[in-house]
Amino acid sequence: MNDYNRESHEAEQLLYNHWLELVQVEQPAELIGRFRTLFIHGIGYPDRTITDALEKIAASKHAQQEFKYILNRCCHIPINRWQTYPSKQAAIPELIAVFEEAPKIVIGYSRSRAVHSIPQLVNQFTESEQYLALKRLAKVISHSNEDSSNTKTPATLPLGSLIPRYPYLYKHCLLSHDSTYEQQTIIKKIQAQKQQEFEIDLSQYVAHQVRKAQIARRQTSLSFGRNIQHIKNPTLLSDPELFFALKQFVGKVEGADTYRQLAGRFRANTTTNQSYGSFKDDLYEYLISSVTDDRYGKCQFSEKLYNLLQNTFPHNDDRKFNEFLMLRTCSQLLNFLVVESPARPNHFVFIDLISNLGATQTTGLLLKIVLICSKVKPYLEKRLAILFGHYELCTREGVAWLIKALENLNLALSTNFGKVDVSFVR
Repeated sequence: MNDYNRESHEAEQLLYNHWLELVQVEQPAELIGRFRTLFIHGIGYPDRTITDALEKIAASKHAQQEFKYILNRCCHIPINRWQTYPSKQAAIPELIAVFEEAPKIVIGYSRSRAVHSIPQLVNQFTESEQYLALKRLAKVISHSNEDSSNTKTPATLPLGSLIPRYPYLYKHCLLSHDSTYEQQTIIKKIQAQKQQEFEIDLSQYVAHQVRKAQIARRQTSLSFGRNIQHIKNPTLLSDPELFFALKQFVGKVEGADTYRQLAGRFRANTTTNQSYGSFKDDLYEYLISSVTDDRYGKCQFSEKLYNLLQNTFPHNDDRKFNEFLMLRTCSQLLNFLVVESPARPNHFVFIDLISNLGATQTTGLLLKIVLICSKVKPYLEKRLAILFGHYELCTREGVAWLIKALENLNLALSTNFGKVDVSFVR
């Protein structure tokens, strides 16, 4: 490491140590004020050594590439600590919102310049993947008052405001590729907490509705209404949609079998003695049996699905099936059925499925894949995170189909991979 790079690295470490020390002794409001003075106002910061360190970082020839990572880590130092204290968690969205005050600089500058102004670099940070993840985190932490405090109607709010509802998206939406192990641990903890809250709310609501229906049949609903407090539907689905989805995901869907039983039988009949080509034929039959719309299934989707599988690693067709091929095949299926990547966000098949089968049966198809190969569950979650990011700024009413899909997947994953038990609705 040359002297110039070493100086820049030392300045970076000085900045981190500064926040690590202060977060232990200062209140959140004081620390937020320091962030505003140093990074937004740019003048009047009380510690000149820190100002010099920041200027040295900004003067580095790598500033354009590295500054967003450095500032992201500076933000996470107080966030990581405040997250462990319930009384300080409300300060996290306030800290993140400070950067919304950054002046939006539109003056161009040459990439070859060695020195870049701090305001320009801070402005670049607000357009980065790192800051987008921070803003989503702020929504998750402050979600309880969001809809009630917003003057817009829920339908006109952006899809992004719903991120707190979907813990299975957190890993992919609240972290960036430079996230530290500590950041990943905190997001994992928040995810587990939100997932548990949803499962408890779902279990209580479903039990409440079942009991309510039972008492109503005995014609004592008036006394029931007086004695039992109202419990809110924890989903954005209507009651009929919610119970239809639950019966699909935990009840009998094909004859006397649940999705879990169908998957278990498929796995039991899949052996390493069969060829990969034979496995793909069996997989096609396993999946297409869920497409109950004969006209759509037989005329359009079945052919697409069959061709997709036939063209998946055809050079392996005569080889023996193995778990690696299972994983690769299921990943390819999810690319085809949902979306491939952020760079290629085409999702015509997914929209077509939802239009013809509905969000619940489409989710059932995805669930069948994850139940036979649980290792692709994070991969499926990533596909939905890509779509969420793609439509994040759209109004909720503009992407109602996607919201139904997200809600259904939340139910499917919670009832099949979580701890909630609503099997009594079968």
